Amino acid sequence: MPQPLVRIIDQLKREPSRTGSIIITIFGDAIVPRGGSVWLGTLLDFFEALDVDASVVRTAMSRLTADGWFEREKVGRNSFYRLVKKGRLTFDVATKHIYDAPPSEWTGRFELLLIGNGEDREAAREALKNAGFGTPLPGVWVAPSGVPVPEEASRAIRLEVSAEDDSGRRLLSASWPLDRTADAYLKFMKTFEPLRAFIGQREQLSDADAFTARILLIHHYRRVVLRDPLLPSTLLPTDWPGSAARALCGELYRALLPASEQWLDRHGSNQDGPLPKAVSELGRRFDMLQK
Repeated sequence: MPQPLVRIIDQLKREPSRTGSIIITIFGDAIVPRGGSVWLGTLLDFFEALDVDASVVRTAMSRLTADGWFEREKVGRNSFYRLVKKGRLTFDVATKHIYDAPPSEWTGRFELLLIGNGEDREAAREALKNAGFGTPLPGVWVAPSGVPVPEEASRAIRLEVSAEDDSGRRLLSASWPLDRTADAYLKFMKTFEPLRAFIGQREQLSDADAFTARILLIHHYRRVVLRDPLLPSTLLPTDWPGSAARALCGELYRALLPASEQWLDRHGSNQDGPLPKAVSELGRRFDMLQK
């Protein structure tokens, strides 16, 4: 395993356990494009490279299933997990936020949501944060006009408000911790720049290392970008690192994709046998970086 990847894994081990979050990344990035169902053994093969015990993975899968993300199917002694409808809808919103080009034009308008004190408030709050909404006041959520509203917040009162540059900047400074987001982007780039340099020297990664690197790349990037409202450039600081971080992530992702898919071809399976080939949209992720 190349040293830059070893350092990324070592850094991950120093953080609180994120096994469940990494499982979400694996499904969203690699399993959903191949049908959405996978054998538990495929996940265990991946986590073995991270030195995560099988019992930890099984516990994380049980919790995610109990929370309504997956459904389990037993075939003999083998367990297979499929993403359920609730999870797929959440993934669809996240997929656009992670891989698609951010909006290039500013309309001068914000989507404003008012959330009541109903029993589903906590679920709506988490979904809105993951969709890029900010909150300037309790119960008030804001995003640039056109950002999809997650299903969990579909009962919110929706307004569209005009906020040109000055007032828009005041609103966003009260709604999003942009300084923390900028710091997180810089940390992401510091973590993955050595891997880009390694690949840039035409060094070869094994298929297994490529898959590990790809999942950890998206795992780290997802944790930052899903909390980024992807505001128009006219509302952002001139030294905003989000664009450079997206370029780095896209470059690495496209470099890792062929070998990582070969690993899935050989090691990925579901209840019907080998995983089906990925949908064509997979090859168009981060496509805007090629234009």
